Amino acid sequence: MERLICLVIGYIIGCIQTAFIVGRIMGKIDIRDFGSGNAGTTNVTRVLGAKAGAIVFVSDILKAVIAYCICAAIFKGGGTFFGDGNILWGIYAGVGVILGHDFPFYLNFKGGKGIASTLGLILCVDWRVALTTYAFGLAVVIVKKYISLCSLVMVVVAPASMVLFSFVMGNKINTEAVLLMSAIGFLAYYQHIPNIKRLIKGEENKFSIKRNK
Repeated sequence: MERLICLVIGYIIGCIQTAFIVGRIMGKIDIRDFGSGNAGTTNVTRVLGAKAGAIVFVSDILKAVIAYCICAAIFKGGGTFFGDGNILWGIYAGVGVILGHDFPFYLNFKGGKGIASTLGLILCVDWRVALTTYAFGLAVVIVKKYISLCSLVMVVVAPASMVLFSFVMGNKINTEAVLLMSAIGFLAYYQHIPNIKRLIKGEENKFSIKRNK
């Protein structure tokens, strides 16, 4: 029952579709009708500029952090901000946020790809895993300039890092937590299928903070 409650809490918070809201307020547009059609940070940045993109990015991270903290507080969970308690409740909340962000019911289930919210979730789970994941992602952006590739790398590094740090610290691996983070990764890959095809063909757009005219 705790798992379901956390999923529902997360989904409700995740349905606050920041990119859609920012698009309406700052650009008077439905962001899904412009650029890549994705309601996320990268597309908002390309269409509406860096300021709008930054607002979306931070807000989407905070959605996961808020949902995680609420559920961790309710069910005495653990993680970066809560100590050694069970991290599952917060992770289920984060999964709910990502599902709500990607598939908001009031927008015909057409939202974003959930990467910023995933980054927020990773931070709450384990700061060491977060730093490792962010470092790999930053390296990919600096070297390759592809946000999509960065995202795809990070969702693999996160669960792998969870296993690595558990092994190094001599702790029992939380299999369910690792499987949940892996499932988030699989969803991210599914959401990025068009990007993967463009990457293979060499047609993917490189990231720029310049607003499209």
